[in-house]
Amino acid sequence: MERQEILNCIEIQKKNNALLDCKKRIKVLKKLYDNILLLKHDIYDALKADLNKSEIESHTTEVGMVLSEISYMIKHIKKFSRPKNVGGSVIHFPSKSISIPCPYGCVLIMSPWNYPFMLTLEPMVDAISAGNSVVLKPSRYSANTTRVIQKLVDMTFEKDEVIVVSGGREENAFLLEQDFDYIFYTGSTSVGKIVMQKASEKFTPVTLEMGGKSPCIVDKTANIPLTARRIVFGKFLNCGQTCVAPDFIYCDKSIKDKLVEELKKQIVVQYTDDQIGNENYPKMINQKHFDKVKSYIEEGRVLFGGKSDEEKLKIQPTILDSTFDSPEMCQEVFGPVLPIVTFEDLDEAIAKVNSMSTPLAFYFFSEDKVNQKKIKSYCKFGGGCINDTIMHIASSTLPFGGLKQSGMGKYHGKAGFDTFTHYKSIIDKKTWYDLPTRYQPYTDIKYKLIKFFMK
Repeated sequence: MERQEILNCIEIQKKNNALLDCKKRIKVLKKLYDNILLLKHDIYDALKADLNKSEIESHTTEVGMVLSEISYMIKHIKKFSRPKNVGGSVIHFPSKSISIPCPYGCVLIMSPWNYPFMLTLEPMVDAISAGNSVVLKPSRYSANTTRVIQKLVDMTFEKDEVIVVSGGREENAFLLEQDFDYIFYTGSTSVGKIVMQKASEKFTPVTLEMGGKSPCIVDKTANIPLTARRIVFGKFLNCGQTCVAPDFIYCDKSIKDKLVEELKKQIVVQYTDDQIGNENYPKMINQKHFDKVKSYIEEGRVLFGGKSDEEKLKIQPTILDSTFDSPEMCQEVFGPVLPIVTFEDLDEAIAKVNSMSTPLAFYFFSEDKVNQKKIKSYCKFGGGCINDTIMHIASSTLPFGGLKQSGMGKYHGKAGFDTFTHYKSIIDKKTWYDLPTRYQPYTDIKYKLIKFFMK
């Protein structure tokens, strides 16, 4: 799409408010649902080409999650979109206090390459549910999935409802110069800073969904075999290229050896003896990310794995014996390398994690209820699980989002509707009576009445 055409579409979207009608939103979401099912094998093939995802992983972590979000929104849009009478104050008598949900207008959604279908379509579904028109900007790294998204959008929407803009940094920069009503960005912290800076120039509200070093703390009371099983699932899903993957294990020193042995067993159980040759094991997105993750292995102490195939862009699930000074502990890994560090005292571990950048996710494995309460009370993070990984994101009833360095704002379900909605607060004042208390001239009796009611 040429730039002038993009500008024309943005202008039309702002002008037309094409999805203002609630019934039309439901209609287009039903059409979107049906068209996803029609194109599902094209979507699976695209995800296979971009990331070597199997069909079941593609459906579980991408297509199925989008379908679930659409179903949830179709069911709840009417309820979410109704004006709500809220409790008023007696000083406003006689009146009604009303909160009216209104779409922001034209929304820019910028999505990443690691879950290129789900992380493009889920926020779009929430934005449409709230009545916004959308400009989608998928990542250039997942080009096959972008082409399928373009086909899906062309089948489902008019240009005054949704358009797709393809390309890389130049297109990102061009879009960020435009005057959108809202920007929703998912990706790296470094680009998130640019998005926020550009948005601030036009006072455009933003949601930023980023990442960080999500810790996985394991205390000595944890069920080690089950802990290992769930960590391996969460860490090596999508070849570790998941913003909420456990970035490192921080475990009690006394159970480290046992935990490592169980992790090794689970990697073989879940990915076979030949992980690189396993057709259901995804690959790194490109050479740049392959080289970055491989460098951690070359500089680290390998407890398991370490092999790679540059031609296939595959890296074996790898466990590293690390310290907080190790290269892989200085930034988010975002690949199939799992560093493990130890602690001797849980309170010290909590203090250490809290001294780091605020993570998007946090995982704690323990059978100790007191320790569980400590983690929930004293640790700062976007969201997480007790005795599991990843699964908190797979729910339309749980808001998902980051905190501080890992992001701002939330989506999924009602939280997603709220993110893309401006709530107009209105006092609907009646004319059959007018309280004289607020008007001058002020008297002692008026002042007493005001103090009585405003307390």
